[in-house]
Amino acid sequence: MVIEAPYYHQTDQESEVFLQTFQNRMPLLLKGPTGSGKSRFVEYMAHATGQRLITISCHEETSSTDLIGRFIIKGAETVWIDGPLTTAVREGAILYLDEVAEARPDVIVAIHSLTDHRRELFIDKLGETVKAHENFMLIASFNPGYQRGFKELKPSTRQRFVALSFGYPTSKIETEILVNETGVKQDIAKKLVAIGGKIRNLTELGLTETVSTRLLVDAAKLIQSGLPKRLACHVAIVEPLSDDAQTIESMKDLVDLMI
Repeated sequence: MVIEAPYYHQTDQESEVFLQTFQNRMPLLLKGPTGSGKSRFVEYMAHATGQRLITISCHEETSSTDLIGRFIIKGAETVWIDGPLTTAVREGAILYLDEVAEARPDVIVAIHSLTDHRRELFIDKLGETVKAHENFMLIASFNPGYQRGFKELKPSTRQRFVALSFGYPTSKIETEILVNETGVKQDIAKKLVAIGGKIRNLTELGLTETVSTRLLVDAAKLIQSGLPKRLACHVAIVEPLSDDAQTIESMKDLVDLMI
């Protein structure tokens, strides 16, 4: 069975950076706002290189034990089960730590020896050091603008990675993405992109996060499947961005004027 490549529209030289980083056995850090294409880029490049991709969506409870592995009781025996990080290190897969800054600090400690010349993982509970397979690649992502000052990566950690910055694409490319992802008509895609651009520029709304390409894709999907355009924009773009009644009403008014 031939697996179709994930759709991704390259906006810079990120593919070349990825390939050179992979060939040089270096870790890669993707920086950018929510829904700007970081995860899709990783999926696309894993497919392009023929590598297995293991993705971990990090959160405040993600620990090094979750990544490295643990002992479990199986019948009358206690057996060791490799975690996703250990599996990727042994087998030579791409390990993608999505929103790594959200994880507990011990996760960063666990990956330190994989992000320098050693490229090895120490499994404390086994007393074993595992040398990374030559095709192993560590990729992490984080959103620098989210809860600034609370969810930042330390400079000592950031400097262990080659880094790529992601932003929202130009209106032309974003329109193409919506058409390709959803099949929506181009004129509707252009209106959705215009709405996204307008809200992104309204800094006075005080939004923690702004309109991502992902939200625009969601709205386009709902429209394409038959939901009225204004309602689709209200539920897929406006409502996910805020809980403040006045802010929501302002954005709804803007949407109604533009579509």
